[in-house]
Amino acid sequence: MFIIGNFLIGLGQLLGTVIHIYVFIIIAAAIISWVNPDPFNPIVRFLYGVTDPVLRPIRRFIPVVGGIDVSPIVAILLLEFARYFVVGSLIELGVRLK
Repeated sequence: MFIIGNFLIGLGQLLGTVIHIYVFIIIAAAIISWVNPDPFNPIVRFLYGVTDPVLRPIRRFIPVVGGIDVSPIVAILLLEFARYFVVGSLIELGVRLK
């Protein structure tokens, strides 16, 4: 059972790292949106291409408030909840199986 435990611990840590990196990508996209970026810039296209699938459904439910898009904040809060709940549960389950 220790192999499954180690696998779940590793999976949890990897998922936590991926979520952490994605939060930084959302922050970078939000900061870039404050200026008038060149839409043909490959970095801007990458940031918007990676973050839009997550932010678009949130924008449907939470409209722009006073000219400020709060969807990145909501997405970060949801990702942090997932990091604490899902990643923490995977690591704890892995530790118990070890």
